[in-house]
Amino acid sequence: MIPLILGLVLFLGMHSVRIFADDWRTRQRAKLGDGAWKGLYSVVSVVGFVLIIWGYGLARAEPIPIWAPPVWTRHVASLLTLIAFVLLAAAYVPRNAIKAKVQHPMVAGVKIWAFAHLLANGTLADILLFGTFILWAVLAFRSMRQRDRAAGKTYPAGQGTATLITVVVGAVGWAAFAFWLHAWWIGVAPFGG
Repeated sequence: MIPLILGLVLFLGMHSVRIFADDWRTRQRAKLGDGAWKGLYSVVSVVGFVLIIWGYGLARAEPIPIWAPPVWTRHVASLLTLIAFVLLAAAYVPRNAIKAKVQHPMVAGVKIWAFAHLLANGTLADILLFGTFILWAVLAFRSMRQRDRAAGKTYPAGQGTATLITVVVGAVGWAAFAFWLHAWWIGVAPFGG
């Protein structure tokens, strides 16, 4: 469990600097330079991410069950992850109505993804991993919205074509992950195949 915890601290800690220490972050970027700061950010994030994957794999090998989720939670999780994938796509497809409405769709998608997995999994490692991601996403979303309001930032209105593309890209990404990549990368086939 130690590698998982260390990975979460590094990965989410680095992704939380702007939430808890924005002034410090600004000073460090000025002191180190933008390229060096982004390099440091990337290295710490990648190391944290690798530790999360390794630590979660170790924890899954010797699970500590906390509850046994009913089968229906897997179906709900599948639907929620579809929504999360559409939100992820909305972060990248320009001028879509989802981004115009949600404003920070990637972080909203992380919240939904983490909640879905927390709902459908019941080990201590699951609670730690997905619960921590939910907490981070809630704090990050709130912080981003506050910065937007303070800066008077507005998001352009979405266009129907861009929104349709967003939904299609998200759904195709979800299908590829749910039916193929999840089993390959995570070792769990969400639909039993």
